[in-house]
Amino acid sequence: MIDFVGRRKWYFIASAAVILVGVIALGVLGLNWGIEFTSGSVMTLDFEQPVSGEQLRGALATLGHEEAIVQGAEGDTFMVRTAKLAEDAVDPTTGEHMSEEEWLRRGLEESFGPVEIVSSYDVSPSLARDIVNYASYAVALAAVGILVYITWAFRRLVRPFRFGVTAIIALVHDVLIVLGCSALLGMEVDAMFITAILTVVGYSVNDTIVVFDRIRENAARASSQPLEFIVNSSIMEVMGRSLNTSLSTLFVLLALFLFGGATIHNFVLVLIIGVVVGTYSSIFVASQLLVVWERNDVGRLFRRLIPRRASESMMRRCRAPR
Repeated sequence: MIDFVGRRKWYFIASAAVILVGVIALGVLGLNWGIEFTSGSVMTLDFEQPVSGEQLRGALATLGHEEAIVQGAEGDTFMVRTAKLAEDAVDPTTGEHMSEEEWLRRGLEESFGPVEIVSSYDVSPSLARDIVNYASYAVALAAVGILVYITWAFRRLVRPFRFGVTAIIALVHDVLIVLGCSALLGMEVDAMFITAILTVVGYSVNDTIVVFDRIRENAARASSQPLEFIVNSSIMEVMGRSLNTSLSTLFVLLALFLFGGATIHNFVLVLIIGVVVGTYSSIFVASQLLVVWERNDVGRLFRRLIPRRASESMMRRCRAPR
């Protein structure tokens, strides 16, 4: 039997190192906020002739809007998000004054034929802030719900609250790593990104509960055994299932990433990172934290450090000249 629990400090060191790099990246590089969070314009375009999403993105880039987000792979109707369009623009060829929206429409007509702007509106900065706040509330509410549910589901064990808390810590661990990777890769944070984060949260908690449920079953059957043995046995029993589930999910996500449209690349990449990190955290973080908490390793570490610092301080006082 592989001793996973005995190597827990290495898992914690690896997680801490990755999170530290991610936090530094977030502090230095920051997140690449999308149009939904920085304000912008949204248009629904209806083309007379079928157009591909790639062609439309290329035409918009030629017209000076490389940041444009195009929703729709192929067809005659697309939703386009751009930076906020100016009310007054000048056509460089004719010198005519018009709105930037109209100037874009004319430029697209030259490339694809007749096009109609079915609807258009601006996303204000206040609406962008509301989206950020609502996303934060959703994650916080999900965390509270998870804590309450896991505590209730494991109520027959001695300390069910610990299962809920460690699951939340693993969830935060996964989100921090995903955000750090997003900052390093410069991925755009848009509405689909938030959806991907919430999906990662759900996947991470689901995988953690699978491991915790096996720990609960083994704890009921072998209550006389130490927790380290029970956790290690449970990890060995669910390892195959967790890996098979994660690999099956990853194969689908990789296919989507390689052959799907450019509009879902960031979404799928966040899911790929989240599935890998979520599988890792359920086995090597959440379950190991249960052992650390049961053994009071953190308290023991503080008790070792505090007396040592106190004795060093006393020695310095004794050596100080009077």
